[in-house]
Amino acid sequence: MTSTAPARSSQQDAGTKPLNSRGRVITASLVGTTIEFYDFYAYATAAALVFPVLFFPTGNPTTALLASFGVFGAAMVARPIGAIVFGHFGDKFGRKGTLVASLLTMGIATFVIGLLPTHNDIGAWAAFLLLLCRLAQGFALGGEWSGAALVATENAPEGKRALYGTFPQLGAPIGFIIANLLFLTINLAMPGEDGAASEAFLAWGWRIPFLFSAVMVIVGLWVRLKLVESDAFQKAEKKGEIRKVPVGYVFQKYWWQLILGTFIMLATYVLFYLMTSFTLSYGTTPTDAAVPGLGFARTDFVLMQIIGVVFFGLFTLISGPLADAIGRRRLLIWVTVAIIVFGLSYVVFLTPQSSELFTGALVQAFLVFGFLLMGMTFGPMGALLPELFPTAVRYTGSAVAYNVSSILGAAVAPMIAIWLWGLAGGSPWLVGVYLAGAGVLTLIAVVLSKETKDVDISSR
Repeated sequence: MTSTAPARSSQQDAGTKPLNSRGRVITASLVGTTIEFYDFYAYATAAALVFPVLFFPTGNPTTALLASFGVFGAAMVARPIGAIVFGHFGDKFGRKGTLVASLLTMGIATFVIGLLPTHNDIGAWAAFLLLLCRLAQGFALGGEWSGAALVATENAPEGKRALYGTFPQLGAPIGFIIANLLFLTINLAMPGEDGAASEAFLAWGWRIPFLFSAVMVIVGLWVRLKLVESDAFQKAEKKGEIRKVPVGYVFQKYWWQLILGTFIMLATYVLFYLMTSFTLSYGTTPTDAAVPGLGFARTDFVLMQIIGVVFFGLFTLISGPLADAIGRRRLLIWVTVAIIVFGLSYVVFLTPQSSELFTGALVQAFLVFGFLLMGMTFGPMGALLPELFPTAVRYTGSAVAYNVSSILGAAVAPMIAIWLWGLAGGSPWLVGVYLAGAGVLTLIAVVLSKETKDVDISSR
């Protein structure tokens, strides 16, 4: 199956390049975001289990944990820089080379984390090297998502752009499942006492998930090197629409779209990080801790999350045809209203009950419903954000909006959630209000935006 009718005619007339097949488009757009989210989950798990001990042995467990997650947050700061740099080259020279460069940078940085010496080997330099790797990952990821979304949407058949835009979005649930199943397998092979990491896991087992990412990177590079430029980009080149400095032009002419895109993504980011990092911390914290949680065993709770993430993936796929049928704007208005209501219901689902079985059932329902909403809001973004901008600045515009939103909604979300959790004395109700507040801001942005379903992205 060919990518689009216009692309077929122009490329066949040229007679010099093969067409991007449907399988190639799907794989090329999916593999990078799968690695992106795989890396996030691998680091988040290692940050909780081993990095405080191996890279930040401060003597204070809380301080060590905060330092470990602080390095994670630093990668978010590097993402907008990567968005500008990769967006510049993607809009000026084409999507293919930029996608290869971003994936290679990300893959090398992730692989190197698996080889790093620890604090016992080189002292504080270990934490510094870990920080450099995280900054490199963040820099690469700044250009990865937007490039993958453009590969999907600019090669999509007419009327199926939102469906194709869900392919890079599927990287989130797939990356989660791969990373967590791998960590669970390693934990089962190297069991520790009372849920703690074993000596073998601390010595070398934690490195396996990071080294394993090289396999996915190799597959991704092989597919992406076979891509040809989209018809939309080739048309922009022929018309002389390529900008010398895309980032300057997008801020000058499309600043409103940047603001809208940033806040349209806000609730999605907040929901994602609350459903993954915060709920894992809250769900596995003992009920008798200073700031109490639900007291689930980590393995049990991760399995519950995996069940929820299955619905994440399923409804990501469902959201594409829905957004193509009724429009991105209408779908997101309803989904965002549901996210606001969901945030206000946190205390209903996450309050410990007298029966452990009933508590578990409520939490599982919470995870299913939350990840279901995540799929419905995240899925359409792969088409919506690129559709806000013309071809000449589409890479830069969508990348900047996506990654600035990551700072507002992702980098600070875990810290705000933990602070609100403590402020409420162990109750999650303020965390839910925080999500609802983000939902209100997103709802305003969606209402102020225009429908992009029928925009012809190959001619603008």
